[in-house]
Amino acid sequence: MNRLLLLLISLSVLLSATAYSGLVETVRLVKPSVVGIGVYTPTGQPKNQLYGSGFVIGDGTYVVTNSHVIAKELDESLLQKLAVFTGRGAAEKVRIATLIASDKEHDIAILKIDGLPLPAMQLSDSNFRPEGSDVAFTGFPIGAVLGLYPVTHKGLVAAITPTIIPVDDSRQISIAVLKRLRDPYLVYQLDATAYPGNSGSALYDIETGEVIGIINKVFVQQSKETVISKPSGITYAIPVKYLHKLLNKHHIKI
Repeated sequence: MNRLLLLLISLSVLLSATAYSGLVETVRLVKPSVVGIGVYTPTGQPKNQLYGSGFVIGDGTYVVTNSHVIAKELDESLLQKLAVFTGRGAAEKVRIATLIASDKEHDIAILKIDGLPLPAMQLSDSNFRPEGSDVAFTGFPIGAVLGLYPVTHKGLVAAITPTIIPVDDSRQISIAVLKRLRDPYLVYQLDATAYPGNSGSALYDIETGEVIGIINKVFVQQSKETVISKPSGITYAIPVKYLHKLLNKHHIKI
């Protein structure tokens, strides 16, 4: 019995070490493809405003994020442009971006950047990953304050669940919510904590680095003000199948 127990413990340690080394290597490969999403205002102060996260796909000139990350209207009088931020910390570089495809229902946007291509992430197929799968996401939590320093969060697929989230008051029910009540779609619920700024981060398989989803929101326990101080630890991600559909709809080959 003691030998069996020791064998099981040794196997558990070995598997944990293997998973750890796999994540370390995957993060190293993923980070060059992680970018910030925001606005560049040449006449403003500050010139660069970071709103969320994104990731590079395809030929290195396409960037994926959430549609809500770029929902703010640009101020043409200030010559504002959509921007993708690369580099790290104070060494950030600005790449002007153009919105080429958007799916507001599934909260996905695809941007096209100018200049030389960036390292790209690979997309998984459209099949759902099973509950219990180990996953991670890398982005810029509270990026407007902490800056362009990529942070990785590890978790697992806790559930595959309808996108509906109950509201506390009937006055919160909008036309969009009513539509989702009638025709909900499935998303990943994660046992991991995302923060403001993580929106648009790639959710990826720890072993392969393939993108399986896009982080888009967290469950708020009390109010938006307590998201940072009292996080729920429940995060949602849009499955990559909807990104594939948007790419196909706009005939974007990757």
